[in-house]
Amino acid sequence: MAKFLTTIRLAVGAIALLCVLAIAAPVSAQDRNPDGSVNPTASAVKEDQLLRELNRIQGRVTIPDTKEGVLIQPAGREWREFHQVTLYWIGAISIIGMLALLVIFYLMRGMVKIEHGRSGRTVVRFNPFERFVHWLTAACFIVLAVSGLNITFGKSLLLPLMGADAFAGWSQWGKYAHNYLSFPFTIGVVLIFLMWIGGNIPSRTDVEWVKRGGGLFGHDHPPAYRFNAGQKMIYWIVVLGGTAVAVSGYILMFPFYGGMTVAGMQLAGIVHGVVAVLFIAAMLAHIYIGTLGMEGAFEAMGTGEVDVNWAKEHHSLWLEEEARRVGGATPRATPAE
Repeated sequence: MAKFLTTIRLAVGAIALLCVLAIAAPVSAQDRNPDGSVNPTASAVKEDQLLRELNRIQGRVTIPDTKEGVLIQPAGREWREFHQVTLYWIGAISIIGMLALLVIFYLMRGMVKIEHGRSGRTVVRFNPFERFVHWLTAACFIVLAVSGLNITFGKSLLLPLMGADAFAGWSQWGKYAHNYLSFPFTIGVVLIFLMWIGGNIPSRTDVEWVKRGGGLFGHDHPPAYRFNAGQKMIYWIVVLGGTAVAVSGYILMFPFYGGMTVAGMQLAGIVHGVVAVLFIAAMLAHIYIGTLGMEGAFEAMGTGEVDVNWAKEHHSLWLEEEARRVGGATPRATPAE
């Protein structure tokens, strides 16, 4: 009798174990969504599963765009840290650092004067179309730079000064200007590339120009063609930097086109932000040289004509080429008014 009862208990135990396994199997399958993530509504979610999903908040959606079900992900936190902290410091160091260097240089060197004074004669350096393209691109760049910097620094610098309502209005109009002026800016960059590519190919003359400091120190005037090495560097910064901010900006303006992923959008944001602040810093140096830094330089893009002595000192090889082109005389020289 005792053996019979023992056999009955073993049989009942085996049946109970099979029932538990049969019930647990579908529950385990329900622990995860079809995409493999943990289903928080499952009847049995283990603690280690929840810990693995701690950095990710994801739900279920019925719309075709399944990525909309992800509310928070670790990469998103990293991008936010970059935008709010890293980019802030990159921009501050590059822009403020450039301004500081320019102020120090101006205090030490002052304006680079026309050493032999003005000759009273001018020569055409840029035609009206070239100046139009330059100023179109420059005007758009200034608005894009100001409105773009507002995205990075406005909340911490302007919001306390302007108040919430004024800052919201300013930022909204800045966004409109940033988006729409990007198109003429891009056109300007393309035209600049096509107009001046022939004169901006690096040459041996540029190496010598760099070795002699470009004439910014002392009274040295290294020879240069129409564009010296410094201007060529600015040219390529405009072309390459302008292309990078334009392409990345349009990716951000028209998100997820052409199969773009969230990671691709985040990368575009990083490229756009970093290149933009470095671009602005470089343009500050360009603006300085063209205004306070060098006597007579602004006239090249202001009126299109420069003093002959200025041309001899800063672009002597170009002036010689122009003289040969017109038959030995100073090219299109006119009395200065």
